[in-house]
Amino acid sequence: MADYIYLLENRLSPAQREALLVVREVARAKGLTVFLVGGAVRDMTSGSPVRDLDVVVQGNALKLKKDIEKAHGVITGENEPGQSLFARFPGGVRMEIGSTLTVTYPKPGKPVVKAATILDDLRRRDFTANAMALSLNDGSYGLLMDPLNGVADIENRELRLVSNYGFIEDPVRMIRAARLMARLGWLMDEKTQARYETGKQEGYISAMGGFHRGYETEEIFHEEDPLRVLRKLEAEGWMKDLFPALSSAKANVTELEKLRDVQSQLQMQGVHPETAVANFPYLTAKMAPKDVAALKKSFARHGFVDEIEALEDEAKAFAAEFSGKGAASPSQAWKLLHSAKPESILWVAHTSKNAGIQNKFKGFFTEWSQAKQKLPYTLMQEMRIVPELPGYSELLDKLFFELMDGKLGTVEEMKAYLEPHSPPAPPPPVHLRRPRVPKKDAKPAKSRKKAAAVEANGESLDGLVASGSSEVPASVSVPAKGAAVKTAAPVKVAAPVKVAAKKAVPAKAVAPVKAAAPAKGKVVTKAPAKSVAAKTSVKKAPVKAASKSPAKKVVAKKAVKAAVKKAPAKAVAKKATVKVVAKKAVPAKKAAPTKKVAGKAAPAKKATAKHAPAKKAVKAAHKKGR
Repeated sequence: MADYIYLLENRLSPAQREALLVVREVARAKGLTVFLVGGAVRDMTSGSPVRDLDVVVQGNALKLKKDIEKAHGVITGENEPGQSLFARFPGGVRMEIGSTLTVTYPKPGKPVVKAATILDDLRRRDFTANAMALSLNDGSYGLLMDPLNGVADIENRELRLVSNYGFIEDPVRMIRAARLMARLGWLMDEKTQARYETGKQEGYISAMGGFHRGYETEEIFHEEDPLRVLRKLEAEGWMKDLFPALSSAKANVTELEKLRDVQSQLQMQGVHPETAVANFPYLTAKMAPKDVAALKKSFARHGFVDEIEALEDEAKAFAAEFSGKGAASPSQAWKLLHSAKPESILWVAHTSKNAGIQNKFKGFFTEWSQAKQKLPYTLMQEMRIVPELPGYSELLDKLFFELMDGKLGTVEEMKAYLEPHSPPAPPPPVHLRRPRVPKKDAKPAKSRKKAAAVEANGESLDGLVASGSSEVPASVSVPAKGAAVKTAAPVKVAAPVKVAAKKAVPAKAVAPVKAAAPAKGKVVTKAPAKSVAAKTSVKKAPVKAASKSPAKKVVAKKAVKAAVKKAPAKAVAKKATVKVVAKKAVPAKKAAPTKKVAGKAAPAKKATAKHAPAKKAVKAAHKKGR
């Protein structure tokens, strides 16, 4: 479904929107609801140009006459039986303002009207495509009312009667059907077409009143292509019932086509003239003067006749102003063309033989508008002149006129012109200093880490020796079999390993541990046998001895520290730690050397030597303790 609020804002011209706003304000002041109906809603829905506006109010529309005139609307005619006004607003906007009514026909062509609601008014209209309304009231603006499903007929491009007796009750609807088919290119649905043919044969048209005859004749001149509509009505035989003297054979076809071309060029530049007044002299070019006078007299809107008669004088006044000093420059001429009456502009552009006037129109159609392409949007952005700035649109207009007159040819001239409109530069952004977050402690050097680890290792050994504990920290290690030795790796203090021993074995009795057979493809580093003896000597017996003699305990602690400090770093592994678990203390005499097994290294009864220098220090401390 179409968004009718969008259509109201975009499909209508600025002048048409302004005219609707005037009527809305007038109706609101009178406490009346107002709706857009008929052909305007149909044309917006179908995508056709909106030529005129039909508005109804729930009340007597004739009472709005004075208020509309105060709002700069010109009343061009009225229909008292139908309670409707014909008005003309600035910009060439034609509008019919009527009342919401129900209509009955005791006799064909003789309506009897009554006040009614908007839905009742829609049900009494001619065709379903015209029986649609849009609310213009606050709270329901843009709401579509379509009780007879006119949208479906618009999609099918068909004219369908609202009532089966539509042509009998109001026979002018047959002429209206032919006119709309010529303009829109639509057809009647099957039933409507059958009733139309019956009405022509039965002569329903004889009941048409004088008002409707003049109204339909005038509508021919308001058509966008009046010659096509006139020929269609002639082909259907309706012109003999409207005005027999008016025919396509008496029209100036060449001038009508030129007039349409000029109208199109003006519309492209934003000037929207209503061509009905200019169409009249060419459609009646070969008619007798008395027939022309009779034709004018038959029109339902006397204001249209006044416009026809005033056309020549208004055009002469505009031509004099357009060729004078007030429109000497292109910008002055541009302003005048957008402020003068569009119908006068159209007539002068089409009929004037003045070379200066025609050159100005040529520049207006082709050259002047190209100045918009030279607007320095990038430069304006650099100078902080943005659309959000107050007066931005007015500045663009001034700049456009300066470019049109050729006054700003270089970038320097544009900068000088725009400098007074450039706002000052914004102050530099304030950077709040965040509190400094203390950096994390840097990692200690490898040498420091190694020294700290060695010292911690020594202290832990001393503590264990002094206290007689059976837990020895496994922080001294040697490389595993087959692994390369890294000399610079730091010593890492590992979790203590419990060493279970039942008996103390003297260091003399411990036989050297033989290295196991190396695995294939692996490098083997041999640990000295003394390291095993040193390790196994730190048992229960020495600890007991240390506990009995305090003096010896102090001497042992100092010796251990000195030995640990003197231990070379090259023998320390990077991260490897070894768990030393011994279930029984094996005497030196019974300790068998480890056998070499092909392909595998057999560990010597779950005891592995890790770090030879550290074990030497332990052995030395043990001797001193004894």
